[in-house]
Amino acid sequence: MLNPTAGQKANGLVRMAQEGDRVVVRARVSGLTPNSEHGFHVHEKGDCSAPDASSAGEHLNPQGKPHGAPHADHHAGDLPSLKADAAGVAATSFEVKGTLLGAGAADLMGKALVVHADPDDYMTQPSGNSGKRIACGVIASPVKPGGLGGNAEGSKTIPKQM
Repeated sequence: MLNPTAGQKANGLVRMAQEGDRVVVRARVSGLTPNSEHGFHVHEKGDCSAPDASSAGEHLNPQGKPHGAPHADHHAGDLPSLKADAAGVAATSFEVKGTLLGAGAADLMGKALVVHADPDDYMTQPSGNSGKRIACGVIASPVKPGGLGGNAEGSKTIPKQM
């Protein structure tokens, strides 16, 4: 679950599933500025307790790489930007290659997902100049089997539509 930071409206649900050597991500975020783009990143600490989500730390970057677009050399936490429609809703699906939902330094489990107010330029170091943090959520495992996919294999599959 993504919850708004202080004074913001952005919120949503992100579902992740391990498929081989990649993580499939499906997200639906509302309360965004209509017809806009928003930076979307995994941050190093699974802590959204600060009113501005600064407690989540910086982008996940255990390999010490530069900030960049997902198709180029980049931080482990650099994700594709969210693109909101005219109603301020962004729905997206993508894959993150080479990351696992485990407990290691480069894994996503236990880290924070952050939505930013502005687009990510994928160039400015170290964060892409994507502005303040408007929503934050901690990446956690499903509460019970079937929690993601609605079936006995719930943690292995996720619905294709959100």
